[in-house]
Amino acid sequence: DVLDNIRYIGVLTVGTKADYRPFGFLDSSGKIVGLEADLAADVAKRLNVRLELVPVVASNRIQFLQQGKIDLMIATMSDTPERRKIVDIIDPSYYASGLNVMALKTHRLTGWDMLRGKKVCLIQGAFYNKELQEKYGVEGVAFPGTAEAYAALKNGNCIAFAYDDTALVGEILKPDWSAYEMPLDSILFVPWGLAVKPGEKAFAEFMAKTVADWHKSGFIQQLEKKWEIKPTKFAEEMRAKQK
Repeated sequence: DVLDNIRYIGVLTVGTKADYRPFGFLDSSGKIVGLEADLAADVAKRLNVRLELVPVVASNRIQFLQQGKIDLMIATMSDTPERRKIVDIIDPSYYASGLNVMALKTHRLTGWDMLRGKKVCLIQGAFYNKELQEKYGVEGVAFPGTAEAYAALKNGNCIAFAYDDTALVGEILKPDWSAYEMPLDSILFVPWGLAVKPGEKAFAEFMAKTVADWHKSGFIQQLEKKWEIKPTKFAEEMRAKQK
């Protein structure tokens, strides 16, 4: 049982991102910090063990869990039916990403309808492109990757760049983008799940109670404030559900 093993060894090993500000990134000393690193630290505190953070990326995070290189994965992973077949994703979801836009503050955008008929940078093949164009009437300008889209936004080829709000938050925190903001309420939320190895029932139950407590206590919202993340409706609604 991994939960017994963690307590016996006295170490909790958690896989987190190290390249996704402000959820998991390296500080000036090379230490992994961020919202998800803080969540991992809280789990270790509850278990009264030492925390060891292991940097992971999207392509290896599930494999690290399956191979036992980490005990727990908290790494910006969207909760999908396919992933639930190979790892145990904990309910309730601890966070969620939505769709938002990055635009110059001088545009003073206050609602999605203000983008109707305007050129908006998009990523080719993104699931939300169709809805943005059909429901909100944006004139999509699609690019193969984020580097091209950010460059087009800076060059004025688009009024805004529509993308995952959690990624935009990290960009806006950089000095280069100080004139830009993420002004709208996010839409089209996709829940994020932390995960444990399949079959670890005791650990899964412990983590389910922990996540529920994060929402009930407002801890997630406190971390949003700490890491300068625009308050999300997801966190607000989840706190209300747990009360």
